[in-house]
Amino acid sequence: MRHDVRDNIVEYVYVIVGAAVIAIGFNVFLLPNQVASGGVSGISTILHGLFGWNPGIVQYAFNVPLFIAGVLLLGKKFGIKSFIGTITLPFIVLLTNSWEPWTDNALLGALFGGIVVGLGIGLVFKGNASTGGTDLLAQIITKFTGLSLGTSVLLIDGIIAISAAVVFDLEKGLYALIGLYVTTKTIDIIQLGFSQSKMVYIITLKQDEVREAIYAEINRGITKLPAIGGYTGEARPVLMVVVYQTEFTKLKQLIKSVDPSAFVIVSDAYEVLGEGFKRA
Repeated sequence: MRHDVRDNIVEYVYVIVGAAVIAIGFNVFLLPNQVASGGVSGISTILHGLFGWNPGIVQYAFNVPLFIAGVLLLGKKFGIKSFIGTITLPFIVLLTNSWEPWTDNALLGALFGGIVVGLGIGLVFKGNASTGGTDLLAQIITKFTGLSLGTSVLLIDGIIAISAAVVFDLEKGLYALIGLYVTTKTIDIIQLGFSQSKMVYIITLKQDEVREAIYAEINRGITKLPAIGGYTGEARPVLMVVVYQTEFTKLKQLIKSVDPSAFVIVSDAYEVLGEGFKRA
């Protein structure tokens, strides 16, 4: 019970800190350089450029109704944490709107704004919440049109980026796309972390020799996966092993020394839990 309460508190901290980080990144990087990199913050940037409207007020005007619509149309799955994220973000935008820009270079604003905003969104996601806005709108569009969520998000953000190009200029529209791209990549890093491990699949006719060599030289467990050759129709089990990046070069050399004709597939493993790696 105490563990659940602590986890709940940590999630609320993630949501509030994440919303604060988004707001600060918006005010010191994106807004002063007119980088409208998607979402309600991008809409507020465009409306600020057109009419001088306060971005914090604009974000409240969009976020709160969208949150209510999301609850009514999609159900009560968003919860109190998402509501806190929805109201905290515009509030901190209002609190920090007098801060001086940290750069007047639009490219730097797009890059670092994308990083900071992506960091904040990633923290909010780690708190199992959202900051509302166009994410909710995308889910509503998906429910009533049948479009995929990714397509809906791309459609909304694309319209915002095009609007930025029309309202400001083409260059600002391109900066908006850069900021959006950097934001999505940063969110992935916060959610998944930097890959520190490699997952390796090995198809070899010398399974026993490869397995014994890995046990002896690297001391990593191996899983044998049943598989059938598509051409021959014969059983051809696949060896799977996970190693740290620092061990990968040695593993590759080891496989090559035992069976130079082995077929090896390598992919990143962003999180590995269990014996020999991080504990759950």
